[in-house]
Amino acid sequence: MSHASDLIAADIEAYLAEHERKDLLRLLTCGSVDDGKSTLIGRLLHDSKMIYEDHLADLEADSSIMGSAGGQIDLALLMDGLKAEREQGITIDVAYRYFSTTCRKFIIADTPGHEQYTRNMVTGASTCQLAIILIDARLGVLAQTRRHSYIASLLGIRNVVVAVNKMDLVGWSEEAFDDIRNCYQKLAADLDLADPYFLPMSALLGDNVVDTGHNLNWFDGPPLMQYLETVDVATGVDLNHLRLPVQMVLRPDQDFRGFAGTVASGVLRPGDEVVALPSGMRSTVERIVTFDGDLEVAGPGRAVTVTLADEIDVSRGDLLVGVDQAPSRANEVDAMLVWMSAEDLEPGRQYLLQSANCTSSASVASIRHRIDVDTLEEQQAVSLGLNDIGRCAVTSDRELLFDPYSSNRQTGSFVLVDRMSNATVAAGMIIGASSTWDRQPGASLNRQASSISGAERSARFGQQPCTVLLTGLTAAGKSTIATALERRLFDRGRTTIRLDGENVRMGISRDLGFSSQERSENLRRVAEVARLVNNQGIIAIAALVAPKEEVRANARELVGRERFVEVFVDTPLAVCRDRDANGMYEAADRGEIPQFPGVSATYDRPTDMDLRVDTSVLDVDGCVDAIMEILAERGYLNA
Repeated sequence: MSHASDLIAADIEAYLAEHERKDLLRLLTCGSVDDGKSTLIGRLLHDSKMIYEDHLADLEADSSIMGSAGGQIDLALLMDGLKAEREQGITIDVAYRYFSTTCRKFIIADTPGHEQYTRNMVTGASTCQLAIILIDARLGVLAQTRRHSYIASLLGIRNVVVAVNKMDLVGWSEEAFDDIRNCYQKLAADLDLADPYFLPMSALLGDNVVDTGHNLNWFDGPPLMQYLETVDVATGVDLNHLRLPVQMVLRPDQDFRGFAGTVASGVLRPGDEVVALPSGMRSTVERIVTFDGDLEVAGPGRAVTVTLADEIDVSRGDLLVGVDQAPSRANEVDAMLVWMSAEDLEPGRQYLLQSANCTSSASVASIRHRIDVDTLEEQQAVSLGLNDIGRCAVTSDRELLFDPYSSNRQTGSFVLVDRMSNATVAAGMIIGASSTWDRQPGASLNRQASSISGAERSARFGQQPCTVLLTGLTAAGKSTIATALERRLFDRGRTTIRLDGENVRMGISRDLGFSSQERSENLRRVAEVARLVNNQGIIAIAALVAPKEEVRANARELVGRERFVEVFVDTPLAVCRDRDANGMYEAADRGEIPQFPGVSATYDRPTDMDLRVDTSVLDVDGCVDAIMEILAERGYLNA
């Protein structure tokens, strides 16, 4: 329903154009049972004159039969449409209402307060930009208030209104309001909810809903409707990383082939170069087609059909991204799960995983912990029950293309579906690729100490142990430098071991591929070997691409910061391409090698490196001289 406007009668096309230009705010109401969520929405619509007269008449009639507002119109009945809801005076299912004002369009979701219907609250909140969390002024912050606040935080809702309702039942007390605000601010700090807007109100009487009323003169903030019309919801929208999940391939005739989907993030323009994942094939956007004609630009939330300049293979479930903007890829992810089934989660059981770009078979490999929403503590758990929230490792038989949920709600979320009943059993928010770095060994294992001290080994070898990691793009010169460094150290009587990337791949990592997750595991294995040989007094030299800075930081921590030297072989990409005798860059350009750093995957330039060398400027001996100098400066080479 829309506000009244003189343009409707005078110039309907101008009115529609004006209406289309308004931005859209998706919001929900949540909180504990009987906090007044449905009444609040009804009051918003009623006082904004958004209820048709015939609907209002029906509402008056229903209020006399099953209302609970003491002879007044029961505005909650406007949202509680199910028979069971009206009989019990509670909200069970999620109810949606659309309305608009002169400033903005709104879609509002009324979600249930009962704990057993928490899954419905998750459904309603999943697409919202703002949450109105109601608190009964008589009762204060309750367990369900904490639960819904935690879920709002978990789902990435950045704008929160804390509406302290039923102020009329506490005598419009400013002190009662302040007590609740102080209590909730502690919870907001724990949940990382930035700057919530606290608002005293009475949904039943209308104070501070649309109008300020006369009973809360001590409060000088805007009423709810004014706040909703002016709150900035564009903050946090990612315009820099293009993500377009392909939902359908359109081929109406032999002259047209388009890829339809909704832009999840980033900005798309004709002429932009894009990469189709998982294939890694590149092309250029030719047209951005819509029902109303071609667009010059499309941003987040816009449904479009894209045509490409080249005939590359793009299918439903693929992802179009910007060049050098590749998302993460992994078969196992670390995710927060909200369990929504009455049947407990069984680790290892097969489910269907549905994400923005694919459907695959999946299972929960392990439960890292369950969250106690009352205390926010992490608890050990072997299973999750209805409405439980836990951090889990989820394994998929198809490689997932994703961003962390904190960065992109569309590409970072998924649902798990029961294969037999087709019921949604869990909502998932991806934290990142599941890592083997933090997995603990069996409780029965104990690290065995050596009878030879580090000082004895240092005296024997004439050196202090360390690990030198040479990282950089393929063909940058890492292996060449590592081999020359090994020879230089050996000729000077030092004891070393060289862990070359290709040699490792032919041995301890021969079971690994080249996905981001497998590259991480490859470096972890190399770091574990390096730590073992360092403990024996030996200098380790590792030459690996190691494209992710986070993973290199993990290696530094595993080996020990005091023993780790990271050397960035910063050879320009063009030089690397010219040196590439094996044609790997050309194969990656053709899409034959997926996730190739520098082409179809990113290489994170080190920010915590110990030394930078450029083999297009320095020769091999010059690079080795620079490394030897830093080893001597840090005392790894005894005089």
